[in-house]
Amino acid sequence: MAELVGEMVQRKDRMPAFVRRGMAYLIGNQEGFLFRTALRLSGQHRKPAPRPTPVPAGDKRVLIGPANYAGQGHQWARSLETCAGVGARNLMVSVPGGMPFPADTTVPFGVYHLSKQWQDDEYAAVRGFTHVLIEAEKPILGGKFKFDLVRESAALGAAGVSVAYITHGSDTRNPAAHRELTPWSPFMEETPETAALQRLSDKNRALLSRLPGPKFVPTPDLLLDLPDAKWAPVVVEQENWRGAGAQLFANEVPRVAHIPSKGWVKGTDLIEPTMRDLHESGAVEYVQVTGLPYAEMPAALGSADIVLEQFRIGSYGATAIEAMAAGRVVVGHVVPFVREHVRSTTGLELPIVEATPDSLAEVLQDLLADRERCAALAVAGVKFAEQVHDGRMSAAVLMEHWVSLSDSPGHA
Repeated sequence: MAELVGEMVQRKDRMPAFVRRGMAYLIGNQEGFLFRTALRLSGQHRKPAPRPTPVPAGDKRVLIGPANYAGQGHQWARSLETCAGVGARNLMVSVPGGMPFPADTTVPFGVYHLSKQWQDDEYAAVRGFTHVLIEAEKPILGGKFKFDLVRESAALGAAGVSVAYITHGSDTRNPAAHRELTPWSPFMEETPETAALQRLSDKNRALLSRLPGPKFVPTPDLLLDLPDAKWAPVVVEQENWRGAGAQLFANEVPRVAHIPSKGWVKGTDLIEPTMRDLHESGAVEYVQVTGLPYAEMPAALGSADIVLEQFRIGSYGATAIEAMAAGRVVVGHVVPFVREHVRSTTGLELPIVEATPDSLAEVLQDLLADRERCAALAVAGVKFAEQVHDGRMSAAVLMEHWVSLSDSPGHA
């Protein structure tokens, strides 16, 4: 049964609309009887519970969890540990069908939801931390407080723990507002996914407005939905990508790569006709990077000259940062607000070449005709990835606006 749940999660985008609506309802009502019954039937709650998260040494002891999407909780924890007097750990809930990422503590999905023993034991451990960073508006202690994040945060604050919150993207991105941001928004059509995301965003933004602690976002575009938050950038391990890139344009035919994960968000369908025409004409070799283990991704992206990132959201994510760190030329659609915020915050221009699905062919042709510009963009990208996304800036933001403040519950 557990394997079936995992397969359903992985294949949900290809399922009929009524199945997707049902799954969206269950996922959006995780405290409800139907969800908990389905979880028990899956057998997930019978998996072994991990030991409580060990409390690190340090005057400031930070726990981050429970989402760890794209391994970011783990990366933020490692970044904070470079600060004097700080020990940090992260906790991740493993979801059936989800991608495994490094974590200091990994708790099975069913255990997180249903195990009273794990919840009690982890609660005792969490009270040994001075700070807790809650990811994606998800309680770090599962059902301990009936999935009521307000109650959980109040209990942690009463125990002397300072609580802050960091979103990840779709948990707070407002589809209705996003439709006004860019004509390429993936939320233009009313689909079951869009409706579910609207409900989730409305719910979580209202929840965050009730919670008194500091708020953070990993990408600048989310500041449009949470203007009182601070930008704590996505972190990419630079050493995994630095040196992975081959010499630009070493191949006779320039290679252009795209990772079509979450293609409906990235705009894969919008750029496919253009890229197919350019590939068939021999102007470029177009490759989609799919199905590779993460360890093989640096070499795969590093073999490309140009990497196409997102064309719908209007921002940039981990793929763009990884490609920049590997010295690739990155092309994507980034709205002016994001570019301006990056410039004003970091003093650097975002070295992602602007293109929309309509302008992509012309932009690529101009790039291929100007190899000197491409070389300069590659150098700027490496510098940008290191200075903004190696963890130092994220740690500095979290320290300045939260961890370095008083540990008293009044700052929670």
